[in-house]
Amino acid sequence: MDTKTSTTDNRLPVGVYLLSFCLFAMGTAEFLLAGVLPHVAADLDISLSSAGMLITAFALGVVLGGPPFAVLSLHWPPRTALVATQAVFAASVAVGLVGDYQVLLLTRFVSGLAYAGFFAVAAVTAIRLVSPDRKARASGVVVSGLSIAMVVGGPVGTLLSHFTQWRGGFWAVVVLTLAGIVGCLLGLPATSPSEERPSVKRELATMRNPLLWGIFAITILTTAAYMITFNYLAAMLAEITAIPDVWIPAVLALFGIGAFTGLAIGGRISDQHPHRALLTGSVAIVLLSLILAITMRNAWLVVPVVFLLGTAAFVLNPAQYGRVFTIAADAPTLAGATTVSAFQLGISATPLLAASTLTRGASLTSVCLIGAALAALAIVFIVRDRAAARVEGEHGIGETVDDVALVADHD
Repeated sequence: MDTKTSTTDNRLPVGVYLLSFCLFAMGTAEFLLAGVLPHVAADLDISLSSAGMLITAFALGVVLGGPPFAVLSLHWPPRTALVATQAVFAASVAVGLVGDYQVLLLTRFVSGLAYAGFFAVAAVTAIRLVSPDRKARASGVVVSGLSIAMVVGGPVGTLLSHFTQWRGGFWAVVVLTLAGIVGCLLGLPATSPSEERPSVKRELATMRNPLLWGIFAITILTTAAYMITFNYLAAMLAEITAIPDVWIPAVLALFGIGAFTGLAIGGRISDQHPHRALLTGSVAIVLLSLILAITMRNAWLVVPVVFLLGTAAFVLNPAQYGRVFTIAADAPTLAGATTVSAFQLGISATPLLAASTLTRGASLTSVCLIGAALAALAIVFIVRDRAAARVEGEHGIGETVDDVALVADHD
């Protein structure tokens, strides 16, 4: 039976929603750690900065694993690759939970590699499950698993860890990932990739476009700008704002709810006005980060600002993906995977940036100031990209990519 949905049927295949669930399960491991970071540091008898390196290890695994898997996934049986990457992910998380800090650091890196592999294969698989006119919708549903992980998975896992020690939430991730494996085995077709595979040469040729690397720079800077605050938010709420531990997951959830709001706003304006979305989000991150640094002791001000920061952060995402797929319209696989790596590179930089001030005795709120500076730097790149887009024009950009790719195909 054809696995693609008929254009007359408004429903997406169940496999698309399965992939979204799997991404939710695995993504929860990423967002959960920020909420339990102080508890991890205390339990393992390490500094907060050292605990933050666990975030870096995971993100670096994703950065290094994403682009290679994007290319390899063009030739792999998708269901086999999806099941294998989830199995490695679940095993890595489980081993890390029973080891010491060094073991946990290593397994976080390995689980990041597996997560990147799954993400790359899932994105391609979702597109192959639907008709051409539903590719964007299918991709959006799969990626929404990450948003749900931030809104639901991270906060709920943090709350679970509050009652079961910090490892409890991660054991739940292992169980959910195993459920995802079963779902993929039962709900995805055991077929080989489509015969109409993207050209590897064309994918690589796309990466030569300097406009694409400008968007990657914007992605890295803006992601680091809001994640450096989010990753240390639980610690700031506990130590500076003095919010009871039981309420911290609720405040973190507000950031996630703000993320949903930002995605909705960004999705509405990014198709026609991508640079307006990018500039609005970046300027808001600068202002809100400065406000947090100044008012962190006042819970009544901090709580709504956390929500607004989540909104500003995720206004950016649809515009970033929109610019990438406009520039790389004919060869999106490697460009899309590199965008994911750019997000993770921004995340992986946050503990290193935070350590530059925290190890010198600065207040935790110094991370907010770093975030403001990074967002301000991103504005420079956004203005340059807007100027380049006006000069080239979207049609001209497409022709440039096509010409480069055609040359590669004839090499």
